[in-house]
Amino acid sequence: MGLSANTRLRVRYSETDQMGIVYHANYLVWFEVGRSELFRELDLPYTQFEEQGLGLAVIEASCRYRKPSRYDDELKIITSIDHMTSRSARFSYHVYRGETLLAEGKTVHVFINKEGHLADVRQYAIWTRLHAIIEQHKSER
Repeated sequence: MGLSANTRLRVRYSETDQMGIVYHANYLVWFEVGRSELFRELDLPYTQFEEQGLGLAVIEASCRYRKPSRYDDELKIITSIDHMTSRSARFSYHVYRGETLLAEGKTVHVFINKEGHLADVRQYAIWTRLHAIIEQHKSER
């Protein structure tokens, strides 16, 4: 699918461990930052999903660490939507310091309603905009 966004951030001291290296779980937090920014760039911030009673629950997450990151490093997170249906979405992530790939990962999500049950996003008003963005991107490739 290939819709993507670039997010920049700087490693905070609190994100490092006793060895001065970024603690591994922070990459998953940064993936969430990347997803949020991607949807914001598409003019579909998470708040719009929530206002309609939808959530996007993580059901799978993975990260492969290639090089360490340290305090004050400036990072670029490339977040891409690899696949999206009316019930689920798969995202990929690449974290860089300059041109150096530090980590790569993926997350898989399902749409859920307010009660926490699986939801078909086609039943919600936001689907019209989301589907149009997906279709527009497919036609541009």
